[in-house]
Amino acid sequence: MELKGEQISLVQLAAVAVGGEAVHISPLARSRIVASRKLIEQIVARDAVVYGVTTGFGKLSDVRIPQSELRQLQLNLVRSHACGIGNPLSEAEVRAMTVLRANVLSLGFSGIRCEVIELLCEMLNRRVCPVVPEKGSVGASGDLAPLAHLALGLIGEGEAFFEWERMTSAEALRRAHLKPLQFEAKEGLALLNGTQAMHAVGGLALLRAKLLARVADVAGAMSLEALKGTPAAFDLRLQDARPHPGQKAVAEHLLSLMEGSEIRQSHIEGDPRVQDAYSLRCMPQVHGAVRGALTHCEDVLLIESASATDNPLVFAESGEVISGGNFHGAPLALAFDYAAIAIADLMSMSERRSDRLVNPDKNEGLPAFLARHPGLESGFMTAHVAAASLVNEARVLAHPASVDNITTSGGKEDHVSMGMTSALKLRAIVDLAENLLAIELLAAAEGLEHRHPLKAGVGVERAFAAVRKIAPPLVQDRSLSADITHVAEAIRRGDFEVEGEKS
Repeated sequence: MELKGEQISLVQLAAVAVGGEAVHISPLARSRIVASRKLIEQIVARDAVVYGVTTGFGKLSDVRIPQSELRQLQLNLVRSHACGIGNPLSEAEVRAMTVLRANVLSLGFSGIRCEVIELLCEMLNRRVCPVVPEKGSVGASGDLAPLAHLALGLIGEGEAFFEWERMTSAEALRRAHLKPLQFEAKEGLALLNGTQAMHAVGGLALLRAKLLARVADVAGAMSLEALKGTPAAFDLRLQDARPHPGQKAVAEHLLSLMEGSEIRQSHIEGDPRVQDAYSLRCMPQVHGAVRGALTHCEDVLLIESASATDNPLVFAESGEVISGGNFHGAPLALAFDYAAIAIADLMSMSERRSDRLVNPDKNEGLPAFLARHPGLESGFMTAHVAAASLVNEARVLAHPASVDNITTSGGKEDHVSMGMTSALKLRAIVDLAENLLAIELLAAAEGLEHRHPLKAGVGVERAFAAVRKIAPPLVQDRSLSADITHVAEAIRRGDFEVEGEKS
């Protein structure tokens, strides 16, 4: 990937973060970077007062720093802000954070040397991954603590992973044949102000969430077939009468999954039911709304991926350095909270369908709890209990982090975004949803076993076969934990993708 400050899609981000694609700075970006750095050097040479260059930070911005201490100022900033807490972010999340940071620095508004961005790129290319604790950011001046830990890696301080071994950053750089840097004026600040940690965590979670939204259609179609439901509510004329794009896309997807269903043909005549329950009938409306929320979030991240988010910004053409608030994480925090609410609602629909599959009062003649010998065996009884617990946890996590505010930095940062919390919550909800949809897929597949020899629609049969590659039918009680885990892993891999639904 050539970094030139242009937008990076979630798929492109994953190619670097997960796929290991190499990165480098474009020649066009180099000229912008050099021009902005030249202006910073001129400011230092004439000893002008510019925030973060020749002054302290935050509440201490009125403290003037002499030229002889400017390097120490930047070093102190990085060291003091590297106070993250908790488990390290995954390698993929740190790699995503690194490429996003390198890309926005390539815009040429940061006054940073090319050498700094080049080292970020080479750390990616040679798999040097700084240890970045996941907690400690309020998303105000950006993700200060996480980005400080990333910056420590550039100067050979802190810890890093290299070849899956945890060690000091100095040793990791040495083994990768890279040399640590010494920060010059403004460079520590330029690395710390920004939203790239929340973007990385939330963005990779969003990519998984988009996949889940499509898998929910697959699971829902399987459940509808197993429950001998009707696809009448997916008629495209209904969707055209309420033309939300996501709603129509889901209806088309569901119809394609159920095309050629023998189960449907077996009960199309004389079916006393006019309408199914909402968790079946309203899949286009609810799943479609989820898609809309995720699309909105993705649009926000696309803009953010090519946005200068540090402070102050350097405008080389006019010779001005302007302080502002582009580091504030509000756009991302609100978007991640919206996405989290959407996935929690998707989970609620899935759990209701799972309940209908196992509940003998609702499951259209399927055995109680899908057990072969109800009473002697409990079948999927407690699998549904587990599903209920997952939904409960997701509902708690879906409370928006962005509505909270705790003033920091001695009152200077009197409104913070809590965007990193939003991103971490979204990631946690996606984890829960993958397991929840695994439960529905397993239960729906078991329901289809009881409709044999009739076959479901072509897409549903493909999904059924994918489940059966992982988990055999439940001919007698067994622990379902491993089955749920393995199907959740298959969801994450994309094993339930359907042709035409891979965008």
